[in-house]
Amino acid sequence: MAPPDIALKKRRTRSDYLYHQVHRTRWFDNDMYAHLNNTVYATLFDSIINTYLITHCGMDPFSINNSSPSPTPPSPSSPSSSLTATTTTTTTTPSPSPSTPASQVGIMVNSYCDYFASVSFPDILDLGLRVTKLGSSSVTYEVGVFKQGEEQVKVVGGYTHVFVERGSMRPTREGMEGVVRRGLEGLLVKDNVVGGGGGGSDAAGAASAAGTGRGRAKL
Repeated sequence: MAPPDIALKKRRTRSDYLYHQVHRTRWFDNDMYAHLNNTVYATLFDSIINTYLITHCGMDPFSINNSSPSPTPPSPSSPSSSLTATTTTTTTTPSPSPSTPASQVGIMVNSYCDYFASVSFPDILDLGLRVTKLGSSSVTYEVGVFKQGEEQVKVVGGYTHVFVERGSMRPTREGMEGVVRRGLEGLLVKDNVVGGGGGGSDAAGAASAAGTGRGRAKL
């Protein structure tokens, strides 16, 4: 019998996630078994998580080793942004982009991934993002991977960031900055486990509270 958390993840739907992107797979994403290589999923997780951190939490990775003005991140309301051979489209935005950039960086301390079914090129994928745990200095993300045209979730994974001071690379006594916390609170969803084996999540309530209809890299 699968553990309760695995059973819950396997029943995920798009509405369980509050922030969404569309990802077009590439020919070289496939491995010798004709499905997406496991390493590609880490890239998918990085893409949607870091997009949200840049556009909604004030994170500015471009200024760490570059004294020139940072490039303007894509507007949350922009219909799409093209990356080399990959189209990523933000379809929901829980909150506007903050005006004050954050001064901390997020360091990955843990990652996980559960596979329920495979996908392959040329599939188009719907990615969903939520926050499952939000501590003083840390946050745990969850990303659901869906194939367009199908309801069943294919993969659920994510990782944990600890936000640290750029100079010391250690958490501060005050924890993560307010601009980061406010952005992440808009994605916070907790599972409601009933009887240890069933249940769902309160994503709809979180989306309503955030005022919306739907709700490893260093930054």
